[in-house]
Amino acid sequence: MSMYDYVIVGAGSAGCVLAARLTEDPETRVALIEAGGPDTAQEVHVPAAFPQLFKSALDWDLDTDPEPGLGGRRAYLPRGKVFGGCSSINAMIYIRGSRADYDGWAAAGAAGWSYDEVLPYFKRAEDNERGEDDFHGVGGPLTVSEGRSGHPLSSAFVRAAQQAGHKANDDFNGQEQFGVGRYQLTQRGGLRCSAAVAYLHPALDRPNLTVLSSTQARRVVIEGGRATGVEVERGGTLEVLRAEREVVLSAGAYESPKLLMLSGIGPAADLTAFGIEVVRDLPVGQGLQDHYMAMLNFRTAAESLISAASPENAALLQSEGRGPLTSNIGEAGGFFRSRPELQAADVQFHAAPVLFHQEGLGPALEHGFSFGPLVLAPTSRGAVTLRSPLPHAAPRIVHNYLVTPEDQACIVAGVRIALEIAAQQAVAELVTEPFEVPASDSDADILAWARRVGQTLYHPTSTCAIGSVVDPELRVYGVPGLRVVDASVFPTVPRGNTNAPTIMAAEKAADLIKGAV
Repeated sequence: MSMYDYVIVGAGSAGCVLAARLTEDPETRVALIEAGGPDTAQEVHVPAAFPQLFKSALDWDLDTDPEPGLGGRRAYLPRGKVFGGCSSINAMIYIRGSRADYDGWAAAGAAGWSYDEVLPYFKRAEDNERGEDDFHGVGGPLTVSEGRSGHPLSSAFVRAAQQAGHKANDDFNGQEQFGVGRYQLTQRGGLRCSAAVAYLHPALDRPNLTVLSSTQARRVVIEGGRATGVEVERGGTLEVLRAEREVVLSAGAYESPKLLMLSGIGPAADLTAFGIEVVRDLPVGQGLQDHYMAMLNFRTAAESLISAASPENAALLQSEGRGPLTSNIGEAGGFFRSRPELQAADVQFHAAPVLFHQEGLGPALEHGFSFGPLVLAPTSRGAVTLRSPLPHAAPRIVHNYLVTPEDQACIVAGVRIALEIAAQQAVAELVTEPFEVPASDSDADILAWARRVGQTLYHPTSTCAIGSVVDPELRVYGVPGLRVVDASVFPTVPRGNTNAPTIMAAEKAADLIKGAV
């Protein structure tokens, strides 16, 4: 039995931050468990290559159960199974969300999580090439930079959105979120700056950090009501990693609740049905939220990213850190309101200089481009439940995408905004013909189309939420020695891409664990 101060499950966006921050104290012994392996694949680091990682060995390759709001369709859910987790396979977009998200959490009881209280942790993490100001930091581990691709098709979307009356915004993480523009990215010199690159790699040589790759966590060991370690499977053998201070689950919004339930922490009736002894009856896995997106796709005669993988572009990436291979696919976008009375955005757009269809799995064999909305502040809630008491079994996941009238109205309004942008000169002059668009602009056709072609934007949250499963210091209610630190603790999904908020939460959690706040 190996002994540590802290055992962290998951070397993803949160786990990498925690491992680096906790081992800054040379007396603190940390074990970091990762089911995947090192982030050595070239496709991880070359930004435009990330879709090639879908359904690879670096992907947990999950699926939902039949989704009632999608006509019973199953949705594909890629998740990173590699150092850096999803930050090693994502689109690298640096978005924090809205002030309204964090202030809403605090107002609902998440003490310490208001916007003004979390902003210092965003800034601490950040090394923004624009420099320091009221909203941004420099000198942190995570490099945040301008996109180095600057693809003309992405620029056309931004121009068309302005022609449609939407204002330009050069900083979605600044004073205001509304508007259109290009996204800042977690890139360094044109290559991916994942949580592993930013936090874990600089810490790997520390003697007080033990990283166990290709190691599957099976359950949290609980003795006398307290979490004392993690049972893992490694190389076909079982062992227990003992945590003298705390066990921290950072396995993500699908796997962290699964691990809790396998350990006897969850809805009592569900656990009993699987013959799992109930340690603590908590609504683990309930409250799941995610962002659902529907992309308009158009053919074009202009050059798209399908020609990016040329020797010339590879040389440009290597020598100057720019060019099409630095593209994060979703280069541009914006934030909108579906109804004028809303104070915060409820629709977000992503625009890609390539066809992006069939849940990101469709072949892009011809030149095209895509853009479209997502439901940014969904009212629907789903759940993660056990499918089997076997640790290797994937959980049962239902998001309930588009089941509420509010979410249906939001996606329809978002698609209407997209169709209006598509009609503007900057886009219309580039379109040779539609590739995948609604049959008409009627509400019924738009909604039917969105249900058929839509997909996750890879932002699951809220399955171990503050206030229901963990307290505001991220300690699991009624189980001493156990915390959850990842996007599952968010009370609601933030209004934006979730990687930056996850890194922020881990920065804050490191202080909470150290007793520094």
